[in-house]
Amino acid sequence: MKEACGVVGIVAAGRDVSYLCYDALYALQHRGQESAGMATFTNHQITVVKDNGLVSHVFAETALRALSGSLVIGHTRYSTSGSANWTAAQPVYRSAGASGFALAHNGNLTNTPALAEAAGLSVTSMLSDSDLVAELLGRDVEAGASLPEALANVLVRAEGAFSMVILEADAVHAVRDPHGFRPLCLGRLGTADAPEGWVVASESPALDVVGAAFVREILPGEMVTLTSAGVTTRQLLAPAAGAEKLCIFEFVYFARPDTYLMGHQVHTTRRRMGERLALQAPVEADLVMGVPDSGVPAAEGYAKASGIPFGYGLVKNRYIGRTFIAPTQNQRTAGVRRKLNPLRENIAGQRLVVVDDSIVRGTTTRALVGMLRDAGAAEVHLRISSPPFTWPCFFGIDTPTRDDLLAANHSIGEMTEYIGCDSLEFITLENLREAIGLVDECCDACLTGRYPAPTPVAIGRASRW
Repeated sequence: MKEACGVVGIVAAGRDVSYLCYDALYALQHRGQESAGMATFTNHQITVVKDNGLVSHVFAETALRALSGSLVIGHTRYSTSGSANWTAAQPVYRSAGASGFALAHNGNLTNTPALAEAAGLSVTSMLSDSDLVAELLGRDVEAGASLPEALANVLVRAEGAFSMVILEADAVHAVRDPHGFRPLCLGRLGTADAPEGWVVASESPALDVVGAAFVREILPGEMVTLTSAGVTTRQLLAPAAGAEKLCIFEFVYFARPDTYLMGHQVHTTRRRMGERLALQAPVEADLVMGVPDSGVPAAEGYAKASGIPFGYGLVKNRYIGRTFIAPTQNQRTAGVRRKLNPLRENIAGQRLVVVDDSIVRGTTTRALVGMLRDAGAAEVHLRISSPPFTWPCFFGIDTPTRDDLLAANHSIGEMTEYIGCDSLEFITLENLREAIGLVDECCDACLTGRYPAPTPVAIGRASRW
C-alpha cells in the first residue's frame, strides 16, 4: 500500500519560510517518497521547485535560497492517480490572475472523468486529478472570480478525498473535503498572545519540528486562510451527513506514531491494538516481535497483555523506502530482503508471535515468514493489527483491485497455508475501533465495503462488485 501525499503551508511575516517547510516536509516524508516540491511567493511572483526523489535530494541549499519569501506550500508525493513521472510532481502551478497560484493535494478524487467531461477536457490530457482541479480553478479565476470563490465553485462538484493547500499572492488557503478522509491540522508559530506565523500540515509532528504549537484539526469542509495578518476560517463546503470519516488506516499504518489524530496519539492506539489482539487471539510462544515500523507498538502491546517477552527479530534498512512496491512476486520478495534482515540469534529455535499491521497481496508477508523460517524460527504465529483488507480504497490509498487482495478471495486457512505460518489471526473491527477510541468517526470501507462516498467503478483499478 502507498499513501497519497503529505502537504504543508506556512505564512510567517519577515522570514524565509522555505527552510521551515523543508523541515516540515522531512517530518512528512513517510507519506510520500516519490517526489517533493515547494512553491513560494515573493517579489510579485510564485516560484516552484519540484523533482522526483526524497526531500533531501530535491532541496539542496541552493534550491532553498532561491525559494525566498514569507509564504510557502510544500508537498511530498506518492501517485494514486495519474502519472508518476516528474511532470506530475506537485505543487501544480497556474498563471491565472494577477499572481497565479500553486496547489498541493493529498487524496484522490473519484469523479475526475465527469469533472473533465463537464469542462470539455480530456482526462488523458491531465497529469493527475490535482492538475484537473488547478485547471478548473484557473478558468474561474481568469473569468474574474477570486481564488476562494473559485475553490467554492470547483470543490463543491468534486467527489472523493482532498486535503489541499493553495498559495496565491499574500495568502495560503487550506481546505479539507466534506468527509475529512485525509488529515489536516493547524499550528501557530510564536505565542497565543503574540503569534509570529501560522502552519497547516497533514500531521502534527510537522508542526513540532518547526516549533509550532498545535491549535486544532481543520474540520471537514472547512477552509482556513493564512496571511501575515492572521488566520480566518470559512465553512467552504457543507460537511457530509454523519460523523467525520478519517481513514482508519491512518491509525493502523500511515501516520507517524507521534501524530495526534482526533485527540488520540497514534502510538497509544497501536499499543492498544496489540493488547486486544493478545486477548482475542492468544498463543503459546517464546517471543513477541513486531514488523518495523508500524507493527512494533502493536507487538509491545501484545507482549504486555500476554506476558510473553517482547524482543526484536528484524533489523530495518533505514535507507529503503517505507513500502517496496514492485510488479512481480520475485521482485517483492527481493524487496523484503533489502528492507529487513533477521536477528538470527534472537529467532533460532524460538516460537514467534509476529505482529504486523496488514496483509494486502500476501506476497511480502510470505517472503517475511520464509526469511524467519530460514533464520531458524521453530514456529511463526502471525497476528495482524487490522481486520482483513478485502476492498480497494478510492480515497487516497493506492491499493490493488479486489482480485489481487488476498483476504478478499481466500479463507484464513488458505491464507495461512499460502503464507506458510503456523497460525494467522486478524484483529476484529470491534476491537480495532475500541483500541482507537472511536466508534463511527473513521472510514473503514477497505475492511467492510461500506463506502461513505460515491466510488468510481469505471476507474482503472476498480474492483468487481
